[in-house]
Amino acid sequence: MARLPRYFVQGVPLHIILRGNNREPIFGNDEDCGFFKESLLDAASRHRLAIHAYVFMTNHVHLLASPDSEESAPKTMQSVGRRYVQYFNHRYKRSGTLWEGRYRATAVDAENYLFECMRYIELNPVRAGMVAHPRDYPWSSYRANAEGGADPLHSPHALFRSLAEDERERRAAYRELVKAPMDTQLLDVIRNATNKGWVLGQGHFQEKIARLAERRAMPLAKGRPKRTAAR
Repeated sequence: MARLPRYFVQGVPLHIILRGNNREPIFGNDEDCGFFKESLLDAASRHRLAIHAYVFMTNHVHLLASPDSEESAPKTMQSVGRRYVQYFNHRYKRSGTLWEGRYRATAVDAENYLFECMRYIELNPVRAGMVAHPRDYPWSSYRANAEGGADPLHSPHALFRSLAEDERERRAAYRELVKAPMDTQLLDVIRNATNKGWVLGQGHFQEKIARLAERRAMPLAKGRPKRTAAR
């Protein structure tokens, strides 16, 4: 099947996933995560990709990021991907590819799904049983968003800033959002949108993105089209 073109619409954030080849580990220790983070910060700064949420898992990476131009996301991911592969292969005396093909990305309806996507990303280590609370995982944006921790990679989205005028109230409001349970249906919606390349949104947002990006933003309806009655 031909690859669908990636989304870019000015002002619309992307949920990006980069996976290890065959789901193999891409991080062996904290030093690897630190190098990846430095590489990502450098590339995102140069190519103007604002990162609102992230998590580095053992064999994959999640980002929620707003590109400034059509080249922001692809140039950032290409740069960090190549630089990190060179580092990883040298460190672990290996060769060949590290990634499972191209990164996956989907446009996110910020008004309805920004916070759902943020907490989906930052709760990954909790769902994986790695930590009991997202603050205990060092390689995510949770402490920057929820506790005001210094993080040069983190760039708050305008909707995050609108949670409250006072910073402490804003963080408290976000912590309450993260506490709310995520049902399995919502998890499936987020996963399917990103893994299959569809928009994370509904109705008018899907139609708008499809029109502006000049590509389908949702799966085709299942089954054969209905036949009209002969006249």
